[in-house]
Amino acid sequence: MNPIQTRKERERADRHQLIIDTARELAETQGWDAVTVRRLADRIEYSQPVLYSHFAGKDAIVSAVALQGAAELAAATRELREAADSPEAAVRAVSEGYLAFARDSAALYDAMFLLRTDLKFGPEAPQQLKDAFFELLQTFAPFAPPHDVETFTEVAWSALHGLATLDRGGRLRPDFRAQRLDILLAEWTGRG
Repeated sequence: MNPIQTRKERERADRHQLIIDTARELAETQGWDAVTVRRLADRIEYSQPVLYSHFAGKDAIVSAVALQGAAELAAATRELREAADSPEAAVRAVSEGYLAFARDSAALYDAMFLLRTDLKFGPEAPQQLKDAFFELLQTFAPFAPPHDVETFTEVAWSALHGLATLDRGGRLRPDFRAQRLDILLAEWTGRG
């Protein structure tokens, strides 16, 4: 490969990442409604056609942010799970970490799970999504029997997502976060 082509590919990759980072920063400070192709182009000082050469539109940008979030969530989940000294401790740490992630990275969480994206889930999902689900599956697998481990993980994930979404939306009493999680953990681990 010639050096000019390599430099151009590197510059394109850097510009691609800059668009993602800028969208994420804008969403975190002003919300996803503030993220428009026009505003991103102004922020990064490129023309709108340059942005469209990287992304088909806002949904594709949100998808790229969501993939980064999935990779971050997978890494954090793996770290919490591996640091725990028992399956019970792992499921508690991962659950607490998941809820904190949703609370502390609200715009990122929204991109991953609430906003419209171009992402497909299931067998054809991008690797980042598969990795995030795999880490949750590893966490919940010890408690799944007699149920199918993937189905059990989907239900556990759904419960965490429900808690995270309702809590962030102010629909649940904030003073009872720990008690709600204790109830779920007791059910999941068979200690309820």
